[in-house]
Amino acid sequence: MASEEFQEVRVFAPATVANVACGYDVLGFAIDQPGDEVVVRLASEPGLRITKITGDEGKLPLIAEKNTAGIAALDFLNHLEKSDLGVEMEIHKKMPFGSGLGSSAASAVAGVYAMNVLLGEPLSKKELLPFAMSGEASADGAWHADNVGPCLLGGIIFIRDNETLDLASLPVPENLWAAVVHPDIEILTKVARDILPREISLPNVTRQVGNLGGLICGLLQNDYGLISRSIHDVVAEPARRQLIPGFAEAKKAALDAGALGFSISGAGPSVFALCEGEEVAQKAGAAITEIFGGLSLGHQLYLSRVNQRGVTVMN
Repeated sequence: MASEEFQEVRVFAPATVANVACGYDVLGFAIDQPGDEVVVRLASEPGLRITKITGDEGKLPLIAEKNTAGIAALDFLNHLEKSDLGVEMEIHKKMPFGSGLGSSAASAVAGVYAMNVLLGEPLSKKELLPFAMSGEASADGAWHADNVGPCLLGGIIFIRDNETLDLASLPVPENLWAAVVHPDIEILTKVARDILPREISLPNVTRQVGNLGGLICGLLQNDYGLISRSIHDVVAEPARRQLIPGFAEAKKAALDAGALGFSISGAGPSVFALCEGEEVAQKAGAAITEIFGGLSLGHQLYLSRVNQRGVTVMN
């Protein structure tokens, strides 16, 4: 596919749920909404310039070398030895900062994927992973693909090793739905990481490994009962739940509504309930939002099957 066929490309990169309870830093899945949009177009002046950012309340830098989407795109162009190519970029933030929904990952993925499509897709999606990772790492200083992986590739992604980006796609049961709720508070990833225990007891390691293995087996075997028994986090959730008002009440409400399991999305404050079927997801979502509403917390509810497409070109 020749690059001159494309003068402008607009892409959408979806939000993601990282950790999925028992898979701290090694498991994540994509949802349909919200997400970020990035537009790139060829320009006569050499170099990459970010010409517009919307939805960021002026928080993000227009300098490409300091922006997650720009860094990912620049690393990609340097890899192809096309750093002098003239490109203009627009970034449209459609998801909140510090939400636990992979905001920085979505921008980085959108930036590099849009550039790849503009140039005729010289690399596969999976080959774009290191460039997207470099963009996200510039925002939070961490190198873990549980947001970037599913945002880029779609589906449920298991990362065997973050350092080498050795990952695998897991099967998604057909009737698996997620109710994801973002309460209107901000939790910085650094704060959420600093609050975690520095040491984990051997019994808790055993429980966590068992739950992660059980969840993977449940997905492989289409066994909703095993999935439900496995969505338990004994590492991050006990420490982080105190950062989210009404967490215990929301969890009980979701489970009482029939959810398979409930936990924190990424570093929070967003929470998620995995459910068998859309109807249960609707009930669980309503139960969670009722709790946050009762605390006078603004919130957004997203109901979605697991998004198996990942980042896509917008028509």
